[in-house]
Amino acid sequence: MNKLRIMSVFGTRPEAIKMAPLVKELATRDDIESLCCVTAQHREMLDSVMDVFALTADADLNIMTPRQTLSSITSKCLMGMDGVIEDLKPDMILVHGDTSTTFAGALSAFYHQVKVGHVEAGLRTYDKYSPFPEEMNRKLVTQIADLYFCPTENNRQNLLREGVTDGVFVTGNTVIDALKTTVRKDYRFATALLNELDYQRRKVVLVTCHRRENYGEPMRNIFTALRDMALQNEDMELVYPVHLSPVVREAAGKYLAGTPRVHLIDPLSADEMHNLMARVYLVMTDSGGLQEEAPALGKPVLVMRRETERPEAVAAGTVAMAGVEYADVLRMGNELLRDADAYARMAHAVNPYGDGSACRRIADAIEWHFGRLPERPADFRP
Repeated sequence: MNKLRIMSVFGTRPEAIKMAPLVKELATRDDIESLCCVTAQHREMLDSVMDVFALTADADLNIMTPRQTLSSITSKCLMGMDGVIEDLKPDMILVHGDTSTTFAGALSAFYHQVKVGHVEAGLRTYDKYSPFPEEMNRKLVTQIADLYFCPTENNRQNLLREGVTDGVFVTGNTVIDALKTTVRKDYRFATALLNELDYQRRKVVLVTCHRRENYGEPMRNIFTALRDMALQNEDMELVYPVHLSPVVREAAGKYLAGTPRVHLIDPLSADEMHNLMARVYLVMTDSGGLQEEAPALGKPVLVMRRETERPEAVAAGTVAMAGVEYADVLRMGNELLRDADAYARMAHAVNPYGDGSACRRIADAIEWHFGRLPERPADFRP
């Protein structure tokens, strides 16, 4: 029998972190040829992940341009994927999550009548404009996909409510697989500041903030609250690896630059971010991935968004919704910095997102789907 040609398509840093261990797992299978196509929707941040995980792309669309729009990203992906699919002739294309690359990759596969596997399927907020454009991207991919790899049972239930019953697997989240390879106690940071911080005596707060729906007033509220947190708590240090988006960098510079104990640094590589997260006191973020990663490391998370498509950690008590209003972000941040009991209630390692074997389950599911394994793989149970 010929090898299955399974092509993973991704273009942003978060996608790459979560797909890298899967690309590598597929490459270990005797009857699979693991192919990798990157769109480079985020060029620099993507390349750093490729380096960390020692991945080489079989195709690179290199689409990123300054101040690119959602329309330009999607159209360039679609045009570029035509030639890649014709050249590499994959049996299945894997896309991840909810980016514009994800949607365009799945749509292009459909146009070429190639099967689609959706990694991290079934996440929902049920508000099509939040997160924007991610919520609609993942819902549209649901209509195209053939296999659905859900991180949790809750994600599968979302799909069942939408009438999706075939080809659905609960696998855990591949980000937990990635953490197993990147976090080390003896890790030394390439960013010198991070080696100099006193993580034992100082309350180091890791911040990320970049989502489009937070542009404007929400981001101003968040940054002002973070500034005042730093001014009001002399025992804390705030570390913010600032996203490369010009909008984000301008706002961070305006509201946070020059504040005592606030460190605005360049984006970190995947291994640096994971090891920093393992050392800090608290995570404050509007990211999706950090809501999964930090609980696996026993770190409390305050989510600076109006809603989350990852309710499992909220239910478990390690994630709380701070919203985007100045007073709420400041109050909840100060509470965790000052109230030891409140902090202790959140700072316990509850991991509803996986056991580090998601990639194995996904690879097994693909092989089973194509008749290469006799038994359907068992679903993940936390």
